[in-house]
Amino acid sequence: MSKNFIIFGASQGLGDAFVKGLPTEGDTVWVVSRTRPSSLDINDGVNRKWLTIDLSSQQHIPALKEALKGVAIDVLIYNVGVWEKRGFEDDYTFDNDEVGDIANLININLTSTITYIQALLSNVRQAENGKIILIGSTAGLDHTNNAQVSFVTSKFGLRGITNALREHVRKDKISVTCINPGELAAEVPFEEGAEKAIKLYEGTRIPVQDIVAIVQCVINLSPVSCVKEINIPAITDMNV
Repeated sequence: MSKNFIIFGASQGLGDAFVKGLPTEGDTVWVVSRTRPSSLDINDGVNRKWLTIDLSSQQHIPALKEALKGVAIDVLIYNVGVWEKRGFEDDYTFDNDEVGDIANLININLTSTITYIQALLSNVRQAENGKIILIGSTAGLDHTNNAQVSFVTSKFGLRGITNALREHVRKDKISVTCINPGELAAEVPFEEGAEKAIKLYEGTRIPVQDIVAIVQCVINLSPVSCVKEINIPAITDMNV
């Protein structure tokens, strides 16, 4: 039976990998991004539809709801996250974060997560085995020694969204899962294979294919099962 997917943050990296690796022939995928995704050009029997949405604003919610009016969404994947400028550089310091940047990060990583998922709950309720999957980060776990205050706060918050949302839709038999990967080899496109990513980063970054495989497993579970949370650090990451 064909499935309907909606994937947020789908133009590159892990989101692009989901768009390419999860659906099969006959499925429909709504691809949510600001820039046109190259996955629209793939001819594999999957119907990919682009929704141009800037998740830093709530103004696109009415258009999103109208575009998906009456559509049953089997799988909603929310894969959106921004971080501090130079947040992963050796000289990064929270002291230099600008107030406007902090507010924007929290808005995108938390407020938009809540509001855009809320907008599509009626669509997921129409599916026979609806799944909502949020992509977090190991930065949102305890004792990971990460000093990016706003980013870490938002990833902890994403886990809170997941837990409360799961209770809200439990009566609807919708499972809500948070997946927390460590550092990803997101620069290596899905179609170029896991081995290239493993070799390039000498096994220190997780190939996007691994996360696609885990999400595929969650999607294929029956309505009886609910996977609450999965943490996936790289095996070399001693902080998780």
